[in-house]
Amino acid sequence: MAAEANEPRIDPDEILAGIREWVEVETPSGDGAAVNRLVSRVETQLGQLGMRITRHPGRDGFGDTLEARSPWGGDGPGILVLAHLDTVWDQGTLARRPFTVEGDRVYGPGIYDMKGGGHLAFYAYRHLVRQGRETRLPITFLFVPEEEVGSPTSRGHIERAAKAARYVLVLEPGRTGNGVVTSRKAWGRFVMTVTGVSAHAGSGHEHGRSAVIELARQILRIEAMTDYARGITTNVGVVTAGGPGKGNVVPPLATAEIDLRAPDDATAAEMVERILALRAIGPDVTVTVEGGINRPPFVRHEGVARLYETARRLAGEMAMELPETSTGGVSDGNFAAALGVPTLDGLGVLGAGAHAEHEHLLYSSLEPRTRLVLRLFEELA
Repeated sequence: MAAEANEPRIDPDEILAGIREWVEVETPSGDGAAVNRLVSRVETQLGQLGMRITRHPGRDGFGDTLEARSPWGGDGPGILVLAHLDTVWDQGTLARRPFTVEGDRVYGPGIYDMKGGGHLAFYAYRHLVRQGRETRLPITFLFVPEEEVGSPTSRGHIERAAKAARYVLVLEPGRTGNGVVTSRKAWGRFVMTVTGVSAHAGSGHEHGRSAVIELARQILRIEAMTDYARGITTNVGVVTAGGPGKGNVVPPLATAEIDLRAPDDATAAEMVERILALRAIGPDVTVTVEGGINRPPFVRHEGVARLYETARRLAGEMAMELPETSTGGVSDGNFAAALGVPTLDGLGVLGAGAHAEHEHLLYSSLEPRTRLVLRLFEELA
């Protein structure tokens, strides 16, 4: 059936203009005031569509969590759309790397991870409203202010909303070949602190006990826990060391931040026990480790598989391939999937360069990926 001349259409230029508006409000995770400037803008846009808005105040310096529900469908279980408005980029990045279009690639801080995906879902919902249509299930958006640092203040809102949902759609970036994500690893975060004994590096070196030497030994031990065959990675990403700040002092203090990825609960529990059990190797030094699992594993359970098959069928009707992938990266989808709620992740824009200088989305992905989200809104029941 041919479209009427005045029928609303999915316009990639309009989608991109909306993404640009969001990208040009810089939102580093730790700057709650900056994030809230975009939260307020998105709140206004959702309110203009008649959504019922709840704004949960932030704390600990983080921004607010924005929740918006469609006016139809009552309070029953529906579709939860998860997205985050924060980015890893500091204030001032936009001046150095402005919104730029180069052929099919569109650059900008946070454009791929994940303002592009968040706006894409917003646009799909707005398309429904413009047509005067409702879906069989109510739709709830949850925009999170600090996902990039582990969702420390929004996790409770995410889990509450996920428990009340029938399906969860996560608008993190899409994957190579138009892929979506159906499983993610658990994420553990730890801090190791090593305490040694300071001494003069020249006249009293033998009396010192170097925290740096001990930490170096511990790093080799930690990195050796990586087991690619089992899907386990351990990474020491940040190290600080020293004492009074002098190079002629045997350093009495050193710390390391440890990242753990594990494929399932049992493996995660095993690795947490191993990391927390680390003890000193050298004499006269102490080693303490604190931390644990920040995000549970996102396992491809039966509900995830069924939701993926629905999405794959809808993509097929649009002549699109929709491969599924697993990743060691985490998202707020981990929280939802761990609760047993059917969750599909990686539904956002295609592109590359998350957390990297070359971050970009592909303009050619905007219309088909928006249409896929729209079809999921329409089909799920």
